[in-house]
Amino acid sequence: MRRATEKWPFRPTVRYARTLAEALRTETIGGIVMLAATVAALIWANVSIESYTALQETVVGPHALHLDLELYRWAQNGLLTIFFFVAGLEVKEEFVHGELANLRKAALPIIAAIAGMVVPAIVYLLVTAGTPGVAHGWAIPTATDIAFALAVLAVTASAMPASLRAFLLTCAVVDDLGAITIIALFYSEELNPLMLLIGVALIAIYGFLQHKRVKGLWIYLPLAVASWYFVEVSGVHATVAGVALGLLTRVSTDEGEDRSPAEAADHYIRPISAGVAVPVFAFLSAGVALNASSFGMMFGDRVVIGVMAGLVIGKFVGVFGGAWLSVRLGLARLAEELHWRDMAAVSLLAGIGFTVSLLIGDLAFGDDPARTDGVTLGILAASLIASVLAAVLLHIRVRNRTRGAG
Repeated sequence: MRRATEKWPFRPTVRYARTLAEALRTETIGGIVMLAATVAALIWANVSIESYTALQETVVGPHALHLDLELYRWAQNGLLTIFFFVAGLEVKEEFVHGELANLRKAALPIIAAIAGMVVPAIVYLLVTAGTPGVAHGWAIPTATDIAFALAVLAVTASAMPASLRAFLLTCAVVDDLGAITIIALFYSEELNPLMLLIGVALIAIYGFLQHKRVKGLWIYLPLAVASWYFVEVSGVHATVAGVALGLLTRVSTDEGEDRSPAEAADHYIRPISAGVAVPVFAFLSAGVALNASSFGMMFGDRVVIGVMAGLVIGKFVGVFGGAWLSVRLGLARLAEELHWRDMAAVSLLAGIGFTVSLLIGDLAFGDDPARTDGVTLGILAASLIASVLAAVLLHIRVRNRTRGAG
């Protein structure tokens, strides 16, 4: 019996290599657009916080359908569903054709990603121990923003081995799956079983039609919108519907098809997710006044300190420690072209917890605007710190590799 010590990553197929390259290009550009949206939000909020808040709280949608939501809620519950649909496609693709197709060979990124979610939560709980009513924020530092992380990697270390980028992307896929599970289990509102049952039934019909090879956007688009609606009004966070639909989309290519439905959906929807949905969410979520009060909250509130420590320290310790432990225990092996210093740099990148961290932060503390602003500022500061530290280390690694110093 072969031991689970095969080198990671395994040799990718042409299809997976093409998918990985397209994902990296789109997410990198999306990260740059999202950064611009974040900067714009911060500028607007600090020029006129009143008008920015008024924009966030502008109500749009029909009251009769319980969809009269503020714009920032539309961004969270609507636009991020597109983001999580693409995440669902990524997870399905990884499990069928990618690095996760062989779980033994994928032990390195899986263990690293899981540890990268557990350790930040522990760090947060340790920092906030003794502070009443804040334990439910434990999940805020568990998420990694793949768009920002890939953008930093592409800008600062394009010469690094492709296997390092594949490791980061695979970790992020597992991370996204963990994040949506956390949101579904711990951050759902009061449940309406009937609405949820209808939503689940519609999602199941979508999956059945995919299995039966039924084609036609006119069938799937109404089904997807209806599924989103019933999950949204059920009390379960609507982004769960996006992931479920992505996971049920067929990734195999039949005879006569140029590409699978998942590849086609990813090709058309990923640019919308990376270039529109996530940047708009960032613009409507990241605006916070930078003043003495907010900075006092950032350095005086143990919740904010816990979030920052979880992202900068916890993510690094979790991802790097999980990878090291999996190799040390003989569960995985590091590819020859990678060095542990490379893994340290990419583990720092995992501390960029923007999109999903902001979402969970609002779900956890949305009823406390002051704390929500503090958490938002803490997430931005931690992501900046992680980006700078990772960029410096990656630059050193690229220079050393060029010189042949190892």
